[in-house]
Amino acid sequence: MPSARRLRLVMLAVLAIVITMLFFTSKMRSTMPRDPRTIDNFFGKTVNGLKHGGQGQVVMSGKGSSTESNPKDHDGDGTVDADDEQLAKEMGDRLRAAEQKAKELANAKAPLKPDPPKNVVGVGSSAGGQGMKDKPKGSAKETVNDNGKGGENDAEDDDADDAIEITLNEILKKSPVVIFSKTYCPYSKRAKGVLLEKYTIDPSPYVVELDEHPLGKEIQANLFKKTNRKTVPNILINGESVGGGDDIADLDARKTLIDKFKSMGGKQFSMKERFVGNSKEIRNGS
Repeated sequence: MPSARRLRLVMLAVLAIVITMLFFTSKMRSTMPRDPRTIDNFFGKTVNGLKHGGQGQVVMSGKGSSTESNPKDHDGDGTVDADDEQLAKEMGDRLRAAEQKAKELANAKAPLKPDPPKNVVGVGSSAGGQGMKDKPKGSAKETVNDNGKGGENDAEDDDADDAIEITLNEILKKSPVVIFSKTYCPYSKRAKGVLLEKYTIDPSPYVVELDEHPLGKEIQANLFKKTNRKTVPNILINGESVGGGDDIADLDARKTLIDKFKSMGGKQFSMKERFVGNSKEIRNGS
């Protein structure tokens, strides 16, 4: 067992250590910044807020505008009375009227609202659909004509068709036999060689080179409607098509070309082979 002297020394050392620790700890607390989130600080703020909470409180109205709990002195007489309340009410009414007027102006400047999908008719803008939805299905052409542009286009197309028809009729009056050809087409060259060089036809066939005619494409399209042939050559007798280059060559090879022309042209022209002595011949009156 240690002696009493040693025990006293140990106790004195422990006491000195404790005192030193307490001294340094208190010094560190005094130099450290206080945390504002501590309970004491929160309690102090709460008490302070309760003491001053009723002054200058702002309450939000149902429309989002803020009003003070205590009315202001609007008339400047130093007191808040019924006149101030009346002025506040009038100001609020004027503000609401101005807001409503601004909304109406914005709606007036806004573009047309689109129709619901079920009310949109045809292809185009919804504004056009609004005018179409009350009309029957068969009035689409009438609507175009009402706008003016559709009627003008239809009239122009009709005039163009009439001009092509007149031109074609004038060509067919030139001769009972008309050859519609193109200068660069080898089949046209072959058919013209047979009809113009191997045979003598009186009156001579009238040749129309469609690639040189100003209405060549339109005439060819019209011939397709009339004869169901869209290619050249296209040989017509009295407005009816005999066929193309292959048909003429085949009839010539089988020695039936004159018979074919006779059956379609009758007595309107004469036709014979140039270099054959005993050839078949179509003559006027025969």
